[in-house]
Amino acid sequence: MGASTNKPDQHLRYETQYKLDGPDGVKALLADYTTLRQRRFLGDTAACDILIDLNRAIELAALTGKQYEALRLVYFDDLSQTQAGAALGITQQAIDYAINAAVNKIVDIYYYWASHGEGYGTTKGAVI
Repeated sequence: MGASTNKPDQHLRYETQYKLDGPDGVKALLADYTTLRQRRFLGDTAACDILIDLNRAIELAALTGKQYEALRLVYFDDLSQTQAGAALGITQQAIDYAINAAVNKIVDIYYYWASHGEGYGTTKGAVI
């Protein structure tokens, strides 16, 4: 996963920006989803790679329906957690819980890819 681009420096910048072996990095990536989608049409092939990998990670993460819908509404449809909760008929706290559970599952996919040499670096388990 990752590194197939005609702009390796751009891909490296994305990998540095989104530390995908932790929830904060995945949440940052999800928060930039719309921007990355727009960058695809500006010739940013690294953004294409990142989005392809993100979509594949979401597929492989085996999210529940509620987890996927919470992610979709908050990050892809740009609703607040309160609005997403109202749309799904659940509380904002339940949306937050679903998103955190989903993000942790996605982190596990990126971590697996990194530990199997599939393009992403990891700091988990690193000795500092």
